[in-house]
Amino acid sequence: MFRNKSEFKREFNRRLIESYGCTVDQTHPTEKYMTLGAMVRDYASINWKDTKVAVDYENKKQVYYFSMEFLLGRMLTNNLKNLGIYDIVVNGLSDLGVDYQEIADLELDPGLGNGGLGRLAACFMDSAASMNLPVNGNCIRYRYGLFRQYINKQGEQVEVPDMWLRYGNPWEVRKIKHAVDVKLYGDIEVSYDEKGDMHFRHRNATHILAVPYDMAMCGSDTIMTNTLRLWSAEPAEMAPRGQDYRKYLSEVDDICLNVYPNDTTDEGKYLRLKQQYFFVCAGINSILDSHMKKYGTLDNLADKVAIQLNDTHPVLAVAELMRVLMDDFGYQWANAYEITKSVMAYTNHTVMSEALEKWPVRFIRTLLPRINMIIEEIDRRFVQYCRENYPNDPQMIDRVRIIKDDQVHMANLAIYCSHSVNGVAGIHTEILKNDLFRDFYFMFPERFSNKTNGITPRRWMFYSDPELYSLLSRKIGRSFKNDYRSFEKLMKYVDDPKLQEDFLDVKMKRKLKLADYIEDLTGIKVDPESIFDTHAKRLHAYKRQLLNIMNVIYRYQRIKKDPNYVMTPHTYLFAAKAASSYVFAKKVIKLINRVARVVNNDPDVKGMIKVVFLPNYCVTMSEILVPGTDVSEQISTAGKEASGTGNMKFMMNGAITLGTLDGANVEIDQLVGRENDIIFGKTVEELANMRYNYSARWFYDNDERIRNVMNTFIDKTWSDDPNDFRVIFDELLYKNDEFYVLADFDAYVKAQDEMERRYNDRHGWAKSCLINIAKSGFFSSDRTIEQYAEEIWDAEPIRIR
Repeated sequence: MFRNKSEFKREFNRRLIESYGCTVDQTHPTEKYMTLGAMVRDYASINWKDTKVAVDYENKKQVYYFSMEFLLGRMLTNNLKNLGIYDIVVNGLSDLGVDYQEIADLELDPGLGNGGLGRLAACFMDSAASMNLPVNGNCIRYRYGLFRQYINKQGEQVEVPDMWLRYGNPWEVRKIKHAVDVKLYGDIEVSYDEKGDMHFRHRNATHILAVPYDMAMCGSDTIMTNTLRLWSAEPAEMAPRGQDYRKYLSEVDDICLNVYPNDTTDEGKYLRLKQQYFFVCAGINSILDSHMKKYGTLDNLADKVAIQLNDTHPVLAVAELMRVLMDDFGYQWANAYEITKSVMAYTNHTVMSEALEKWPVRFIRTLLPRINMIIEEIDRRFVQYCRENYPNDPQMIDRVRIIKDDQVHMANLAIYCSHSVNGVAGIHTEILKNDLFRDFYFMFPERFSNKTNGITPRRWMFYSDPELYSLLSRKIGRSFKNDYRSFEKLMKYVDDPKLQEDFLDVKMKRKLKLADYIEDLTGIKVDPESIFDTHAKRLHAYKRQLLNIMNVIYRYQRIKKDPNYVMTPHTYLFAAKAASSYVFAKKVIKLINRVARVVNNDPDVKGMIKVVFLPNYCVTMSEILVPGTDVSEQISTAGKEASGTGNMKFMMNGAITLGTLDGANVEIDQLVGRENDIIFGKTVEELANMRYNYSARWFYDNDERIRNVMNTFIDKTWSDDPNDFRVIFDELLYKNDEFYVLADFDAYVKAQDEMERRYNDRHGWAKSCLINIAKSGFFSSDRTIEQYAEEIWDAEPIRIR
């Protein structure tokens, strides 16, 4: 391909001419971007080929990570640095008069997800490849992502299509030869052979062609290159009988339109179910086809294949694998079930019962008739198992069965049909074992384990915060780049005044960059000397962005009431998307923007408070936001956040966690010590004890601060319409504050005061930040993947020759 700068320049020139008939000077920046992307992809393809040869030669187990989301972020810089050719490309382009950053900034974040679930999957792909582990992803090629978020003049979220494929995607390779026929609807014809065995034939089905688009997942400092396979829905050659062809085309088109379509209607629910079956059916059949070509039998499938189900969205994979094993390859039920269980592993990402997927039986029966038959039989056999093994607990069946109340409980299906069930933080896993899935844990304790989430330090510090990476490299060497345990070496130097000053200088450089970004994006000027306090995550009631803005309102009211009140200048940064149908969450976004409009323009504030909502939160924004942040807001209701990964990113970049004992915050607190984070609020146990006698009204009546803040939701402080934020007021007072915002308000205000006190001790603050960085190695996704590989998948690294 190219081995040095001269070869790169020749190749770049040649490709521009061949592709666009233009020289470097004549081509548009988008043409330069597409050409450069294709060159980097082709460079990686050599490694891709060598990886496939090595995997095939060693006959080791391969892992397939099924997830509805892979939130990758921009690929160009990440791939160049992982491949070790970044300097060659940047300097070569400079010689040609091309600004690399101008080209890199054209790249749009792939619209393949929404939040932490997809970001985790992307980190896992990076870590697996960097550790020479054969782990391949399986997802949908969404054409318009979730949505692109704008904030209108009223401060409201507006959703528009995320046109991430506008310029094309230079990283993907279409593989039509691996297309899979996916069947929906129709009916099942049952027949018997001479042995009395049943056979099933799917008749009158609607056929959809699943076409794979493969993306190379490059490892760092290795030629190991795994595959992320994205499935695109296309019309099959044979049109469905008795159906308008244009309607059929529209239905096919909808499957890959966007991630998480609105499911408040039956039509939306059917579409989500179609999406889930579409990509697991395609993925399972692709895996088995590849396995059969190599081994000629599926008897050894569990020895050679592991499938990790990332939450409940891909859980239909268990029924699909059963279907293929029995219907296409003639396995009996017992053998098919044992193979399926040995192959499948399930990761749970939520303790909130409403977030555990449940599909009406009638939907599955209509859309997936054979899958429905298999799930019903799994349920029947599981019920029989419970009757035989737990005769003294007849209620056990109702608590654990897969089909109840005419709904299929996907988590129950996953647990029963997998050999492994893991949570994603210590406290989360304990809640699964002792509360949410306690009956399953009683039955199958050996299946449960914890695998605390992680983040890739390459994207989330080495590449996005190069000044900090350089500072650490000078102090402790570069071993931490490939060994997450080496972060700990920094602990020997956290008391060094010179290192503390150097760290504060690095942080200020990143804050200046963030301040420029904020002004470019929003037009709001912020003071880099102020505390940058960031709350960046999906907008949901349990994540309690509302508690944060209520504290801002309280402090603003103090400023207005007491001219002598002084606080350390503070910039409150919010970044979040709300689901398009989530009315409460969208109202909170509007409230934040309306508060910002008032507070930021009130001269009485005297620069002590700035409130900024950053629209269209995405990976690229986060790569600027995280390194420039001082305080990481992780304030979800205790027991509601499974883990979080944002908390880890901020920690690794030297921000202090201000949070509850929830998710991975608990492990952060254990690692850094209470003097190096700020923990507040009710614990899981305390909330459980007050659950049945909690009164939001009591807090409203007895805490003047809360009452004054809440009353602004129903007067004209933030809007000319006093009912504009009535839904928030009612949620807190008349729906009894489901997520205990009022119960934690006082503790949160005090935590904010403590944070200001610590921040003003600059050397003490820098020491705490350095301790957080030193302890952040535990939260590398390299460690997480290492545990998955050893303890769940039984997967080994590939020796690349």
